Amino acid sequence: MSGDNPCNDDQEKVGEIMSRAAVICEFNPFHNGHKFLLEKIKAAYADEIVCIMSGNFVQRGDIAITDKYARAKAALQNGADMVVELPTVYAMAGAQTFAQSGVRIAAAMNCDKLCFGAENSISDLNEIVELLENERINDKIHAAMKSGEYYPKALSAAVGAHHADIINQPNNILALEYIKACKKHRIMPIAIRRKCVNHDENMIRDGISSASKLREMIENGEPYKLLTPMTIPHPCTIQSIAPAILYRLKTITAEEFREIADVSEGLEYRIIEAAKTYNSLTEIYNAVKTKRYTMARIRRIILSVFLNITAEMQSTPVPYLRILGIKSGSEDLLRGANLPLIVKVRTDYEQLNQISAKEIFNADLRAAEAMNIARKADPINEFTQGIIKV
Repeated sequence: MSGDNPCNDDQEKVGEIMSRAAVICEFNPFHNGHKFLLEKIKAAYADEIVCIMSGNFVQRGDIAITDKYARAKAALQNGADMVVELPTVYAMAGAQTFAQSGVRIAAAMNCDKLCFGAENSISDLNEIVELLENERINDKIHAAMKSGEYYPKALSAAVGAHHADIINQPNNILALEYIKACKKHRIMPIAIRRKCVNHDENMIRDGISSASKLREMIENGEPYKLLTPMTIPHPCTIQSIAPAILYRLKTITAEEFREIADVSEGLEYRIIEAAKTYNSLTEIYNAVKTKRYTMARIRRIILSVFLNITAEMQSTPVPYLRILGIKSGSEDLLRGANLPLIVKVRTDYEQLNQISAKEIFNADLRAAEAMNIARKADPINEFTQGIIKV
């Protein structure tokens, strides 16, 4: 449930044996809808909740409104038992890599359920997954895209308008990728349907707003305290680091650009030309965007240039578990983890035995320094911060 608001109704209860559920999230920021969701999961589905949370940058191609530690603390104070970071390399990826990486972390943390918000029932979503895994339908989609059609239209032609409408619902794109990834790891997917405020809806209902509406209120200095347990004195925006991003865009070579994640079909030349022509990120985004390249994808690519996130890094499976926070008494959650743990950061970082793992962690270090600039507060040192405990 990347960066969204789940106010929802009950799905059919899953058995009587309670267990450990994962929630892949951004909490950007953590708000009343997220609190409601965690309470519902504890009541209906699991004894323990592991939140797998994007760090300082989020999937829409933006910096988070506040640092990952503040957001992790709010989650732990309101229902989560542990918060594990989804590394920036994967948090800034398209839906498939984002979902696969989050589910890999869930499996490594021995979660047997994954709970996520969706606009449709699990049966509707499973039906779509079967269609998308059909080779004949995939061939139709790829053929249409090769002829110049953009994905939503190619998809609609291949699966039919009704199924395409379900796929294109805001939360369903990620939900479908979660279900596919859960199959590989034998994790039960649990879709929790929305009922109150929809994704990116510009309204408040029953004390709940969408995350995007809440960010807008915070950035505009409007009262927001009744909508979130968090206090955000210095909201971060991309404009805080825009000069650094622009400098990188204006000095990168085409050869360097081709190594960046999600760059293809000569897109590097289009972005480099726009960066030479304009001096604002908004103008560059608008100059580059086409039907084929969505605004979110363009923003992600530009931030990947800034943070030096390469395609090779993004194709590497998640190599470690970075623990951001844990609730007192929940330390047993760390036992039996199936990937190297990073708890004591300096020591555990040095013990990573793969160069690729250190490169992925180094991207998080760069993201942390960007957040330090944007926060306009005392810098957070990733090596001395320590995990959050509540």
